[in-house]
Amino acid sequence: MIDKRTCRPLLLAAALTRAGQAVLRAAPPGGRARWERSNHAGRAVGLYAGPAVTVGAGIAAARVHPAAGAAVLAAGACGAYDDVAGDHRRGFRAHLRALRHGEITSGAVKLFGISAAGLAAGAVLKERPADKLLAGIVIAGSAHLVNLLDVRPGRAAGAVLVLGAPGLVREGPGARLAAGAMGAAAAVLPDDVGERVMLGDTGAHALGAALGAAVVAGNRRAGLLAHAVALVAAACCGDRVSALARTLPG
Repeated sequence: MIDKRTCRPLLLAAALTRAGQAVLRAAPPGGRARWERSNHAGRAVGLYAGPAVTVGAGIAAARVHPAAGAAVLAAGACGAYDDVAGDHRRGFRAHLRALRHGEITSGAVKLFGISAAGLAAGAVLKERPADKLLAGIVIAGSAHLVNLLDVRPGRAAGAVLVLGAPGLVREGPGARLAAGAMGAAAAVLPDDVGERVMLGDTGAHALGAALGAAVVAGNRRAGLLAHAVALVAAACCGDRVSALARTLPG
């Protein structure tokens, strides 16, 4: 049974996300063209969902724990930079190779920015050094995982709903953080599936960081270690994870 304290962040995140998306759609800063992209099928979609999700999930998380909210907002900001200034290169290896040649890519900014945000949040959320490190890996790894899944409409938001659901049956901040992530994801899912908006790196990374913060708050060292190992494995097999996501019905 989900208690009222868990329902509040879910409803708050959903309401803020829907409101933010409506405001951006009605009066997009810089003009509508700046906010339009072509999706995998060549259809024009709006990037309104990304910032709306970041604000909705970030505020809901901050009300549970400020460090979690800061991690969500930082992950969304790094993703926004990639949405604006991103290049065609994919995968950590390509961006690290460019960095070795003196080129700072948007992917490198995301890699180091989100990793730093995850470690900073982990340092506050956990007490022991090993747990702090594992928490940082889980938050950053979750942000990366959700972005890997964002290859077709509804895949990333749907994954957040599925992966976050087990956390709702727990008590404490972990359940409330999971609820916030799910509320934001549920708010954009209909428009995402309907190919009217896309999360972009902004929304995918923010949702992933929110989900990671929920895992951190709801698990001790053994759980953190298991999640960290799984997330590192997913990052190493990123192309396969994205390919699998493309085959899922949706």
